[in-house]
Amino acid sequence: MKKQQLTALLYGWIVVLGLIFASSIVLALLLRFTSFSEPMLSWVTLVIGLICLFIGGIVAGVKGKAKGWIIGGITGFGFTLFTFLVQYLGYQQIFSFEQALHHVGYIAAALFGGVIGVNVVANDEA
Repeated sequence: MKKQQLTALLYGWIVVLGLIFASSIVLALLLRFTSFSEPMLSWVTLVIGLICLFIGGIVAGVKGKAKGWIIGGITGFGFTLFTFLVQYLGYQQIFSFEQALHHVGYIAAALFGGVIGVNVVANDEA
């Protein structure tokens, strides 16, 4: 893998983790200071996660400039691996079936974002 692609992956992961961290703070404040209900939280976090991974895939694709589906897929897989390691090593639990389905969606969103990101760069250079 080229240095440019590794840099693209790093940018993608930083964007994803930064967006997830920022959205976690916003959701925590919403839970604390509003009547936002916890049952609705699972759907909101799923949508926010999909959006964050999609944006991270776009950033990785723009920086990578080629093979967007691979860069986006690896960006999503890296996030899933990070989440799995935190959950397994920190809480001694593996993914449930529902979590595994969510993470398949996250990888798909990042993969699609990578494709979009590469094509945005290709259209700008033409």
